[in-house]
Amino acid sequence: MKRSLVFTVCLVMFAASLTLAAEEKSEPSKSERPSVKTHIPTLVEAVRFSGDIRLCGEKIPFTDPEVRERLEKEMMLAVWNRPQVMLWLKRAHRWFPHIESVLKQEKLPLDLKYLPIVESALLSHGESPKGAVGYWQFIKSTGKRYGLRIDSNVDERRNMFRATQAACRYLNDLYSRFGSYLLAMSAYNMGEYGLSNAMERQDTRDFFSLYLPLETQRYILKMVAVKLIMSYPEKYGFHLEPQDLYPVFTFSEIKLSPENVVPLSMIAKACEIPFKTVKDYNPQLRGYFLGQGTTTLLVPEGKHKDFQRKFAPLYKTLVKKQLSSKKYHVVKSGESLSAIARKYHISLYKLQKLNKLSKRHVIHPGDKLYVR
Repeated sequence: MKRSLVFTVCLVMFAASLTLAAEEKSEPSKSERPSVKTHIPTLVEAVRFSGDIRLCGEKIPFTDPEVRERLEKEMMLAVWNRPQVMLWLKRAHRWFPHIESVLKQEKLPLDLKYLPIVESALLSHGESPKGAVGYWQFIKSTGKRYGLRIDSNVDERRNMFRATQAACRYLNDLYSRFGSYLLAMSAYNMGEYGLSNAMERQDTRDFFSLYLPLETQRYILKMVAVKLIMSYPEKYGFHLEPQDLYPVFTFSEIKLSPENVVPLSMIAKACEIPFKTVKDYNPQLRGYFLGQGTTTLLVPEGKHKDFQRKFAPLYKTLVKKQLSSKKYHVVKSGESLSAIARKYHISLYKLQKLNKLSKRHVIHPGDKLYVR
């Protein structure tokens, strides 16, 4: 009985050893296992600076205790917000090729590509409490000064290509005025007149010696933090593969010169794309209609083919419908534009717009005016 029990135990142990050996054989060795990059540096490691740190070629004096403290703050806040940094990296792959192309054309430092990350996180629809809008956060007056169309129908501050060109021209002008990219970026943030006054009153042209609004003091060091993280993402624990990044934005162009207002849904139909895609590719468009005049629109690559052939009959039908629905008023002696507008319960502005009349236009008896 004892011998039988011993034999059974030995048999079980032998079978278990065979199973374990088989499992070990099927499991890859440590050298065969793919390396998994999981190291995420601590906040202490993230703010151990060394070497030479520069932004737009200008040295950042991080060994100065006061500058180091401010830079550490921006680094820790950025690195701690890991989802946000991940989105920066992903969106940068979509937009940086276009931004870098314009920076090279304008002979500006490539480090300026980090500015729209600080300004808007590379999003088109952001708006600040002060009314700054778009990727590069232009206020209305500055945007118009640098050639951006901003009205009730179009806001080109939301267009990456037009806004980037305007921002580069503005930064070039600021650099010409202040002779330093750190000061040019400060002026971009707080306004050139405010910076000029601060420099004159404090009698210094050194950014790190200037007492500026707290937002502007942080602004440059935010840029430094963004550059450090995005230049060496693995160092800060961001291990992204090519397939993790958003694809580079590619597109085709279509040009339109309608004499009548055109629904964007008609453009979408002619391109065989959803209405949402038209809006996503052209965030500068406001509302549901495209106004009169020449306009260039972006559409997904290849969707421009046969557009004009498909659009022409749709537009022809639209014009016929608009003409058949229009109502006329024949001007009588003694009538004024404002009186006619009141009669048909429309604003004077709408009456002038319907008939393409200027404020100084004089009407005469017998004239036909659209009133609907």
